[in-house]
Order: sequence, then structure tokens, then C-alpha cells
Amino acid sequence: MRVGFLARKDVERLEWAAKNHFGSIEWIGFDTSDCAPPHREWKRPAEAFAAEAAQRDIRISAIGASYGNPLDPSVTEYHRAAWLRAIEAAAHLKVKTVCGFSGAVIELEKARWGGHTIYKPFEDFMPQFRAFWEPIAKYAADRGVRLAFEHCATGPFHLPVMNFNFMGKPALWERVFNEIPCDNLGIEWDASHLICQFIDPVTNIHKFGARIFHVHAKGAYVNRHLLAEYGVCHPGVIEHRMPGLGEENWAEIVHALLRAGYDSDLNIEGWHDPVYRDHAEEAPADVKAEGANRQAGQKLEEAGLILARKCLERLTEGTE
Repeated sequence: MRVGFLARKDVERLEWAAKNHFGSIEWIGFDTSDCAPPHREWKRPAEAFAAEAAQRDIRISAIGASYGNPLDPSVTEYHRAAWLRAIEAAAHLKVKTVCGFSGAVIELEKARWGGHTIYKPFEDFMPQFRAFWEPIAKYAADRGVRLAFEHCATGPFHLPVMNFNFMGKPALWERVFNEIPCDNLGIEWDASHLICQFIDPVTNIHKFGARIFHVHAKGAYVNRHLLAEYGVCHPGVIEHRMPGLGEENWAEIVHALLRAGYDSDLNIEGWHDPVYRDHAEEAPADVKAEGANRQAGQKLEEAGLILARKCLERLTEGTE
């Protein structure tokens, strides 16, 4: 189990990773890279990037195919092509897992009370979900590749409020795994998205550990004072943070993952921490008015990644 981070197809990021003692990456942005459709010649650039990673002893843990909504009819074919190509690339490079969002069907209906317009529950669209993903899962299985869906809620304030990710709720993980007979369908697991729903990450691993194929290492903090005063939908009640700076217990998480047989890496997802990120030169107007953004102009993303690596690597030593 190596510690790494999310990175695009960029040799400079591989060099920075090696210089700062990271052991892995998730290759993200695949669908906008020179290996994605409509590029016909993809094997050579994919092989070149993999070779650059291997030269620096950086493992490509997973390929992030796309993080949009494949079940939106206007972009379905774009995402289908991206996932199929990412699966081909993973098989060619001997990368075990392809990751991304599962998407969701978004339709409106009149509510039974008052005739207001509301979203139909995601559960109503299981047939459409299965029709799209089961053939792709079988295509991947035939090539020895697993699919891992990130369970980000994709909604305001990090809450599952009917945005565009069917897999945002663990109850729907159960339904997918029960109704689609593909053992290579699983989860790109992230503790922060569970904490935002007040789900215990370790309990979740004990239940779904066999289906956790890749991990985004990210934490979250619940501001209990704001929660008690304004409720869970108030901005600032939930903060995503670098590992080690949130409420999650990484010692217990790593222990539970290993006990469940987890066979991949911990790749840190940055960008979200309110402090350890690259801040704009000027704070947004609403923040500036409060005089709260003292980090304006500071570039702290890389410092946060290194801090997170130090937190995680002491727990993963010897788990190569």
C-alpha cells in the first residue's frame, strides 16, 4: 500500500512526486488526455507515460476515466467511449482499476403534495443504470480490469441532495452489487464523503471492504458549533481536509482496509482543504468582507500533500 496523489498525464508531476517520496498516482483527466478518444494512436503516449512513472518507481494505481455524468443523454457516448478506452489502456499497461463517477438519470416529477416539481429518486432508474454499466463492466472483466465508482455526493456543501451521482449513498451500493452480477464492480472509496453523511468510515469498510478497489485519501471535519446552530446544510458545517486534519481515524481505516484484503494504494485528493491549497491572490468578495481569508496568495497545496504523506506513510510501512 503506497501513498500517492491524483495527477494528470504530466511528467513534471511525476518528477515532483519522486523528489518528495510519493510512491503512486491515480492518473486522472484521462478523458481529456492524448490517450482518450478521438485520438486513434493512444498506445505510444500511454506507454511513454507509464515508462516515465516506472523509471521513478511511481506506481499507477488506477486510471480516472471520467468524472462527469455518463447517464446524461447529451454526453453518454462521450463518457462511454472514454471508459472503454480507459479500460483498454489499463489492460495494456497492467493497471488493475479504472475509476470515475457512475452518473445518474435526472428527471423531474410533480410531488404528491402541493404539485411542486421535485426530482425522481435515483432508485427509480436502476434499469437505466444497469443497462449502461453492466456491458462496460463485462467488457472490463474480459480484460482483467475492475471498475471503481467514486461515491462523492456532488451536491452543495458536500451533501447527497440529488445532484448527479447514483453511488452517493451506500444503500445504493448494496442495490448495485445485488442486482448487477459483476464482481469487478466496486468503489473508489473516500472517507470524507462518508463523514459528510455522518457515516462511520471504519464500519463502512467492514461492510463493503471486498468491493473497495481504490482509495482517495481525504478527510473531513464537522463544525459541531455551526451544526448545532444552523444545521447540516449551512455552508462551512462540513469541510473537506487533507488526511490527518479531519475527524477520520487513519490508523483504524488502514487497519480495516488491510483486514478486508485491500490491494491498492492511498492516493491523496487535494484541492479541497480550506488552508492547504493554492489560494487566489485576492479572496472572494464574501470572504474578504469578513476579513477571514488570511491565506490569500499563498501556495500551500504541495505542502499539504507532503503533510498528508507523512501522516499516512507511517501506517503503511511494509505493506508494499
